[in-house]
Amino acid sequence: MKRTGILNAQLSGALATLGHTDLILVVDAGFPIPRDAQRVDLAIAQNLPDLRTVISLIADEIIVEGVVRADDVTSNNPNLDEWLLDRFADAEFSTRTHADMLGELARQAKVIVRTGAFEPWGNIGLFCGVDVPQWFGGEGVIAPDYYASKL
Repeated sequence: MKRTGILNAQLSGALATLGHTDLILVVDAGFPIPRDAQRVDLAIAQNLPDLRTVISLIADEIIVEGVVRADDVTSNNPNLDEWLLDRFADAEFSTRTHADMLGELARQAKVIVRTGAFEPWGNIGLFCGVDVPQWFGGEGVIAPDYYASKL
């Protein structure tokens, strides 16, 4: 029996498929997930599980290189934005329109994880990265400039 990390078999398996630059969306209960998307539905009831818990558990299992959220988050849900900036201090942040989050990014995502969150603009994209010291820390390996600061 697995003792630590994510115990949900579907979510754990979906995370294992992710590679560098892949996008995983962690979304609220009302997100319109495309029919052909790889969906992991964790929603049980209102705010069960909540967005921050699911994002934190996922972030403990993958390397997050970038975070994307709707531009409305920065202006209309500053508590969520502050939490994201703190949780992913080393990641690159970007914003998209709410419509892009629901459309283009939803179609681009390799995995979409639905939470029970009832949180405005609670749809967050995580771009997968690499463990820079493991990939570029070997003797004789020269890291590209964009990774040098992470060694």
